[in-house]
Amino acid sequence: MNAPQSHLFYQSRLRRPVLEQAHGVYMWDVDGKRYLDGSSGAMVCNIGHSNERVLDAMRRQMEKSTFGYRLHFETEASERLAMKTAALCPDGVNKVFFVSGGSEAVETAIKLARQHALAVGQGARWKVISRSPSYHGCTLGALAITGYAPLTEPFAPMMRAMPKIPAPRAYLDGLDPSDPATGEHYAQLLERKIIEEGPDTVLAFMVEPIGGAATGALVPPVGYMEAVQDICRRHGVLLILDEVMTGAGRTGRFLAGEHWGLSPDIIALSKGFAAGYMPLGAIAARDDLVAAVLDAGGFAHGFTYAGNPLACAAGAAVIDEIDRLGLVANADAMGAALRQRLEGLMARHPIIGDVRGKGLLLAFEFMAERTRKTPLPPHLNAHQRFVDIAYEMGLIVYARRTRDGVAGDHIMVCPPLTVTLAHLDEITQTLDAALARLTDDIAPALTGMA
Repeated sequence: MNAPQSHLFYQSRLRRPVLEQAHGVYMWDVDGKRYLDGSSGAMVCNIGHSNERVLDAMRRQMEKSTFGYRLHFETEASERLAMKTAALCPDGVNKVFFVSGGSEAVETAIKLARQHALAVGQGARWKVISRSPSYHGCTLGALAITGYAPLTEPFAPMMRAMPKIPAPRAYLDGLDPSDPATGEHYAQLLERKIIEEGPDTVLAFMVEPIGGAATGALVPPVGYMEAVQDICRRHGVLLILDEVMTGAGRTGRFLAGEHWGLSPDIIALSKGFAAGYMPLGAIAARDDLVAAVLDAGGFAHGFTYAGNPLACAAGAAVIDEIDRLGLVANADAMGAALRQRLEGLMARHPIIGDVRGKGLLLAFEFMAERTRKTPLPPHLNAHQRFVDIAYEMGLIVYARRTRDGVAGDHIMVCPPLTVTLAHLDEITQTLDAALARLTDDIAPALTGMA
C-alpha cells in the first residue's frame, strides 16, 4: 500500500487503509472496500457502529455543554449514567467513579483499594495479586499487575511488580475444566500465595472473570470463581473484577461476574461501556468502602476528564440501547451459534487446537499438534499472518499469544452484540478461507512436527 507520509506513530510502522465510514457491523475504507468488524475493534463496539440513538443523545448533550469540570459542577449526564451503572451492579456496589479508559479504571481501582486500607487502619496491605498470563492495562500501575512479558519486561525497572499466580489454563495442564476439583486446584494457588506473601500485606486480588487478550477468552474451571471469592473474604482481601473487556453484555450477562453470582468489592469497566462512541470507563465500588475513604479525608486521585458530560451522555445511551435491543440475550444466543461454527472449523482445520469463550467473547488457538498442545513455532508469527490474511479478505479479527505472550497464537472472534446469523455465516466463510490459506502458507515449516 502506497500510503502518504504520516506524522502519527503507534506500536509499529504497520499502515492500514483510511476509514471512511462505519455502520452496524460493517466498516468501509476510502476506496469503498467493506470490512466486517469481527472483533468489535478491540472488543469495544458492542452495539455496532453509528447507532443513531446514541448519536442523537450526543448531539443533544453537545448543544447543552461538552465539558464541566467535576470540582465546579455536577452534570445531569454523569449523574444519570452513575445511576444506571449502579443499578446494573451487584447489591451494595453503588458508588461510581468515571474515567476515560480501561487502564485508568484499573489504576483507579487499585488506588481506591489502597486508600481504603489506610482509612481502616490496615496500612500494611499493599500487594495486589493477579494472574499470569493476564492483561490489565498499559500504564505503569496496571502493568505491575499484568502478566504478559513482552509488555511488562521493558518497564520492569520502573515499577514494582506485584505477586502473580498461574491463570487456570486447564486445557494446557491436562486437567478437566468441568471437574470441581480442577477449579479448587487453581483457587488454592491464590490461597497459598496469600499465605506466602503474608495475609496482612495482601490488599486485593485483581482478576478478569473470563480471560481477555492475554489468555484468549479463557473461561475458568467449574467452581473457580466462587472459590477465589471465598478465599478473599476469609483473608480480608478485596476482590476486584476487571470487567473492562467482559462487561457491557459481551459474555451474555451485563457483567461476566453474574455467571457465578459474584459480589466483588470493586468492578472496573470500559471498552463496551461506551462502545467506542466516546473514551469512557468507570469503577463501581461498595458503598462502605467509598464512605471510609471519603470520611478519612477524600480520594486522592482524579483525571481531568472524569465524568465528562458528553462521554457520560454517550455511555447512558449505550446502556439504553443494550437494553432496548436485547443485546445481552443476543450475545448469549449468537455466542452459542458462533461457538458451534468455530468448533466446526476446528473439525475441518487441524491447525486449530482449542476453541473457548462465552457469549461473544470467543477465541481459537493455533497448535502444531492438537493432542500434545504443541504451539506453532513463534517465528512463524501465525497470529499476525492470519489477521492480515483475514483483513485482506474483508474480515477484522484480533490476535495475541496465550502462552505468556511469546507463543500460543490465538485469534479472538468477538463481533458486535448486534450480530445476526447471516453475519455469523459470513464470518465463518471468511475464517474458513483464511484458515486454508494460512495452513498452505506455513505447511512447509510444520513438516515433521505432528
